[in-house]
Amino acid sequence: MDREDIIRMAREAGANRSYNPDKWDILEIRDTDLERFAALVAAHEREECAKLADKYMERWTFDAIRARGEK
Repeated sequence: MDREDIIRMAREAGANRSYNPDKWDILEIRDTDLERFAALVAAHEREECAKLADKYMERWTFDAIRARGEK
């Protein structure tokens, strides 16, 4: 995950660019959107882990990693 992925997920969760001209590079996010942002990051990381596992461990399936997000 790179900086652009994080910013994209933060905006998807509700973050907006700061209106403070001294903080041009800061996103403002409401505390109510933090849980959604954390869920987006966790889902992204789960999928990346499952992809790596699928690639290197071809004998097994790693759907259990992906299913953790459905709890």
